[in-house]
Amino acid sequence: MGRSSSRAARVGETAATTGPGGRSHAQGPLSRPVGSGLAELRPDRDRPAAWSLLIDGAPQSLVDLADPTHLGFEYQRRLGHLIDLVAPPGRPLTVLHLGGGALTLARYVAATRPRSRQQVAEIDTDLTELVRTELPLDRSWQIKVRGADARSVLERTPEGTVDLVITDVFSGARTPAHCTTVEFTALAARALAPGGWYAANIADGAALPFARSQVATLGAVFPELCLIADPAVLRGKRFGNLVLAAAHTPLPIADLTRRAASDPAHARVEHGRALTDFAAGAAPATDTTAAPSPEPPPGVFR
Repeated sequence: MGRSSSRAARVGETAATTGPGGRSHAQGPLSRPVGSGLAELRPDRDRPAAWSLLIDGAPQSLVDLADPTHLGFEYQRRLGHLIDLVAPPGRPLTVLHLGGGALTLARYVAATRPRSRQQVAEIDTDLTELVRTELPLDRSWQIKVRGADARSVLERTPEGTVDLVITDVFSGARTPAHCTTVEFTALAARALAPGGWYAANIADGAALPFARSQVATLGAVFPELCLIADPAVLRGKRFGNLVLAAAHTPLPIADLTRRAASDPAHARVEHGRALTDFAAGAAPATDTTAAPSPEPPPGVFR
């Protein structure tokens, strides 16, 4: 789920390939029922080859077919900063994406880090089929999509094999409870290669109880973590996305802070004592206590 400043797979594992071209703005918007709801592709008013994907009215992804390095949603740009900083520029990565949507971040990795190997878990195979057909991928990109639950894919990921795990799992506009727990986070940590990072996109508002619990949850598994978000979201003034990053080695906080501050949608990076204070009193979520992320308030996507 995202906010913008101006989401043919078969069940099982398939190599992502492209057909000729892609949907043009002249064809207009497209609506189609998929497994997770009503999918809509809307042409972007500012970019002639860009499309927004919405599920039941909630923005999920933005893809520019002419420029896969363009990240139009605020949260995607913040995850893009992490992709840029997890390894030296241009070095291929092994990335596991939990939640696929329109494959925006997988496209970004493929374009900025050629020869990267990527796996995507997207349970909605109808949605993936729609994306493959209308917003096709470059044939040279090493992207594999599995039509399976994100946690089940994570459970089957070999230990110590992934440079970056990105969790961006939404059922409609809510993150399912089973993808928010200490046990889930421990599986992600197990999958990471030495020096690897875990990143998660979540959404919350008001007093941010879900975000505080997620900080406590990641902190129960990883010694290093930070949170990146719009200042208004951090103050509880607006419902929105927050990006969490975690690792077993120090994160490049200074570089992240500079990038977040220079982004078109300014963001703050919380870490260390400030992040500890932010999560004070919050309990980590476990498989027996977890609940989905909160329902967005009415009208938030208008």
